[in-house]
Amino acid sequence: MTITSISKLEHAICSLVERHDPSRAILIGVSGIDGAGKGWVSTELAGRLRLHGYHVVVLNVDGWLNLPQVRFSPHSPGAHFYHNALRLDEFFARLLKPLQAHRCVDIVADYAEETARTFRLHRYVYKHVDIVLAEGIFLFKAAYRRIFDLMVWVDCSYETALERAIARSQEGLSPQDTTRAFKTIYFPAQHLHAHIDAPKVHATYILPNDPN
Repeated sequence: MTITSISKLEHAICSLVERHDPSRAILIGVSGIDGAGKGWVSTELAGRLRLHGYHVVVLNVDGWLNLPQVRFSPHSPGAHFYHNALRLDEFFARLLKPLQAHRCVDIVADYAEETARTFRLHRYVYKHVDIVLAEGIFLFKAAYRRIFDLMVWVDCSYETALERAIARSQEGLSPQDTTRAFKTIYFPAQHLHAHIDAPKVHATYILPNDPN
């Protein structure tokens, strides 16, 4: 179902909270292709929901990246990235599912920025959480969809996504290197994700995020 504004999405989530078991946190997934605007949507949505008095946590899956030597390969780079970019099993098992079930969590996990060559330890401590916004690529793989209470697909064209990636100099790359990385790694990985998992089809809501 296409939803035309964050405001309407905000009200849909509030309605869900009112009907939800208060002993559990609501788990909302915000996904889309690289450059779709997932982070912006999640931050904007979290701010709006906090105004309703909800304790909202935003969790970006990028901290659960594998290191470059694991997530990248010159052999079938798109497919390799799709299968190896993220430690999704650990992300869901150690962080999202406990937080959803108990509204609290206290763990220490390996953390990696996009350009990191080694992990650093990061502690996640949350208590009395009402809503968890998990945002990032590949969250709607078939193995994880049933865990979410609501799934939002942030929809934009590949052309727009590439323009945004170049503007923010993703991973510190030049415009030429960014274009090459997106066309050889990230977009092929997203095409594979669409073919295998059909994330847009299974999303609760589709939020368009292309320029008007």
